[in-house]
Amino acid sequence: MLVCQKIKLEVSQSDAATLEFMQGKCRGLYNWWVMKLKNGAKWPGTLSAKKTLTESRKHDPELNGVYNKLLQKVYFRLGAAMDAFFKWCQAGEKPGFPRVRPRHSFFTLCYPGSYLTVEHTVLILPTGGRGKHKPYPDVRARLTEEAPTAFGEVAISRDARGNYFASFSHQRQEQVFEPSEVVAFDLGIKTLAVGTNEHSRVYHIGGFKGSRWYNKQLDKIRSKRDKCKKRSRRYKYLSNVYKRVSEKKRNKQHDSLHKASHLIGHKLVERTVVVGDLSQRQMATSKHHEKNKYRNRAVYNDWGLYTFIQMLTYKCLLYGKELVILDERNTSKMCSGCEHLQDMPLWKRTYRCPKCGLVMDRDENSAINILTRFLARRGPYTPSGECGVLQDGSLEVASTGLAQDAEVQQRELW
Repeated sequence: MLVCQKIKLEVSQSDAATLEFMQGKCRGLYNWWVMKLKNGAKWPGTLSAKKTLTESRKHDPELNGVYNKLLQKVYFRLGAAMDAFFKWCQAGEKPGFPRVRPRHSFFTLCYPGSYLTVEHTVLILPTGGRGKHKPYPDVRARLTEEAPTAFGEVAISRDARGNYFASFSHQRQEQVFEPSEVVAFDLGIKTLAVGTNEHSRVYHIGGFKGSRWYNKQLDKIRSKRDKCKKRSRRYKYLSNVYKRVSEKKRNKQHDSLHKASHLIGHKLVERTVVVGDLSQRQMATSKHHEKNKYRNRAVYNDWGLYTFIQMLTYKCLLYGKELVILDERNTSKMCSGCEHLQDMPLWKRTYRCPKCGLVMDRDENSAINILTRFLARRGPYTPSGECGVLQDGSLEVASTGLAQDAEVQQRELW
């Protein structure tokens, strides 16, 4: 299985300036092609577009200071974006044309692993040019962790605080899946996931709790920045503060999602994990977010359902577990005891059945319904006496009986 290990880099000021120069030139080349395509030019294909790199070097001699493999990777990334655009057009979906990369965003530099060398804890990143015509020396960045032994592509990125990172892609051995017990989870807003297994054990997995506090801080910073003159010193200062706070919030949110997915994928003893195919749009309808507008913001920006499912998918695959995504329609409305259906808006956190008198938390009730629906898909065992279909054991008995009758008839004939 292909996984990625992200390691922080310690870079000097001169090497940081070199990385900024190379990513700026790669971003400029990418944006030039995007604007050219938006103005009506035809995309010639990745290989044909890569052949125009020589003309681009003549037009902008500073491109000679950028490593050649980085410039070639720009065409492959743009080609992948255009292929996705054409695929959406053919499927009849709403296409998204490749966008221009903004100046404040770091354009990720993708190095092939075979062209990089690691000396102890120092990662050497080559630059463009040779000998006397080499405008920038090779970047020597110190790794804060040990790099994997055999790695493929290495991506150099930068966060909002100005820290640089190297992401090493490498292969990791998967564990063999062994069928065992089943645990079903219901995803929610108050609690990230509530699950239950076949022995009626309930799991409560909480998510990130600081979203509302960070949102208030971000709103205050944005309000102060909007009152300043654009491009002024205070405007730029508040923009940098906003990026740092949002980056801190995003990191904490991803950390909580990683811990929750690791707990389900690695720590739990159950080998089959069942989750519902809940979409975020179902959690924030017009009748819900008119009463509580913060809930709409929490669902779309702070919940992270798609990210959590992606993390859970590869971690279950890595640790030898089976992940099943099941249709969970009416699981919150249906009683787990008598299957009675009733309306359950989001503000109702306790399920009270008027038919059988069941009183239970709505997420636990939904998790039980998801588990029951999954076990019903497997198909129960049917005894041979209840239907006219013979089971495996009865087929063996019947076949041996027919063979004995055939032997008796054969002896009588002889």
